[in-house]
Amino acid sequence: MQVKICGISDPITLKFLTEHSHSPKFIGFIVNYPKSKRYVEINKLKDLLKIDKKNSSYVAVLVKPDTKILEDIKNLPFDYYQVYDCDPKEIKDIRERYNKKIITAFTVQSLNDVKKYNLYSDVSDIFLFDSKGYEKSMSFEHELIKNIKFNKEVMLAGNIQVNDELEKFKKIADIIDISGGVETSGVKDISKIEIFLNKIKKINDET
Repeated sequence: MQVKICGISDPITLKFLTEHSHSPKFIGFIVNYPKSKRYVEINKLKDLLKIDKKNSSYVAVLVKPDTKILEDIKNLPFDYYQVYDCDPKEIKDIRERYNKKIITAFTVQSLNDVKKYNLYSDVSDIFLFDSKGYEKSMSFEHELIKNIKFNKEVMLAGNIQVNDELEKFKKIADIIDISGGVETSGVKDISKIEIFLNKIKKINDET
């Protein structure tokens, strides 16, 4: 089971992640959604991304991105674009124009929301199933995706907490995406991140 830690906005936390002995596979940055307290303004983002990613992949989290933001970030060292609220043609255009791997994000309330994944198979590298909360840490019924045979890796988000029984997610998804669950009072908490990364390593070592 791999890990994405999302909503990174400061260099201390980012260095801690990239230099960790079992660093997360994915590190996410909120690029164009100012409603989020984790949003990183473009000039700050450029400085932040000077930190060597080492063994991790950098992910730009984009909500219905326009051409301006896509042009602003095109030379930054992102490996993946995580895209919300775009139709398959829009994602195809982004993928081809900027030559990035795509995490297509689906916000889920019902099984009908999950089933949209079929429309995006040709333009996605990873499917992400998230809550409808966007900047708010909200849950959805993770069991909705449990029995579907996907033809892509599956990433799971939606108010996952460091104290959850993380083993149960291994049956549902390939990648856990956590953000608010490793924060204290809305700020990334390195002690919680340490606990989370160690728990994931232990789960992986046991299987």
